[in-house]
Amino acid sequence: MQEGSLRRAFFLYIIVSFILHLVRRSRRPRSGSIDAADVGSAGEASEGTFMSNQFKSGFVTLVGRPNVGKSSLINAVVGHKVAITSSTAQTTRHRFRAILTTDDAQVVMVDTPGLHKPHDALGEELNTSAIMALEDVDVVAFVVDASQPFGRGDEWVANQVRAAKAPRKILVLSKADLVDAQIVEDQLNAARALDSWDDEIVLSAKTGFNVDGFVQAVIAALPAGPKWFPDDMDTDQSFEVIVAEFIREKILRSYRDEVPHSIGVVADDLEYDRAKDMYRIYATVFVERDSQKGIIIGKGGAAIKRVGIEARLDLEQMLGCKVFLDLQVKVKKNWRRDLNQIRRFGYGEGI
Repeated sequence: MQEGSLRRAFFLYIIVSFILHLVRRSRRPRSGSIDAADVGSAGEASEGTFMSNQFKSGFVTLVGRPNVGKSSLINAVVGHKVAITSSTAQTTRHRFRAILTTDDAQVVMVDTPGLHKPHDALGEELNTSAIMALEDVDVVAFVVDASQPFGRGDEWVANQVRAAKAPRKILVLSKADLVDAQIVEDQLNAARALDSWDDEIVLSAKTGFNVDGFVQAVIAALPAGPKWFPDDMDTDQSFEVIVAEFIREKILRSYRDEVPHSIGVVADDLEYDRAKDMYRIYATVFVERDSQKGIIIGKGGAAIKRVGIEARLDLEQMLGCKVFLDLQVKVKKNWRRDLNQIRRFGYGEGI
């Protein structure tokens, strides 16, 4: 390493050490702040009071097969939509973070593409992205769909979780509103046979049942630490990515068969007109074949117009202002087999 690099590394170390010193110092209870009545035998309550006042923060990766409810759970925790959802496999193509900040903790949730048997370069890239998200996190939440039989796919994902050796592992049984108590118990037993879990949470993101229980279980597993993101930040996704994903969600929900898997969306230009309090958004929908282009556009442009209206309404609700949305459809032949193009779209690990 060159001398300049060593000097920069040394100064960075000094700065980080000083910040950590200030953080630790700010967390120390001030003299006399603990009343004598609160102190039990041998001062045990005094230590407990200090620990309970520590701010906790850390990262939790949600992992599981496609469509088990990871993104829906994240939306339920945050309180509004930051991740798109649909019944189509590979709906989640971006690994991104969603943030929940409370008075005593900051939970950084990492949403991942569903792990599956890949059929093309896109599938391989999404799997790689999901597995990489298991590294260097404080908690891994293994999400299982309670309404689907426990199968080889779940076993394979559980093996990836075990191999990651995360400090804490939580089993999450989602979609509990769709099954009875006996099926829940059967699913829990199947998951227990694969690994030992630090906690088990049964919930429903749709109804909100026990979502808070999941949050509390994650916070309990997090270490003491600083805030990594500002209080008002709920996702690290760029505005362009959110716009493109909202558009793609409408296509996933409007079309069937192979067409949704072949779709890629890019937000080309976003302009804010302050005088009219309006966003002008120009985006391109990419498909792999000319026949797919015709399906997306529809007779007389009716299909793409419907997608545009639904996406525009969603974006207006998110932005709180009027939106003009212009959608173009282009062919990018076999883009799902081209790793460079996949990453240019920002899918998987992105650029």
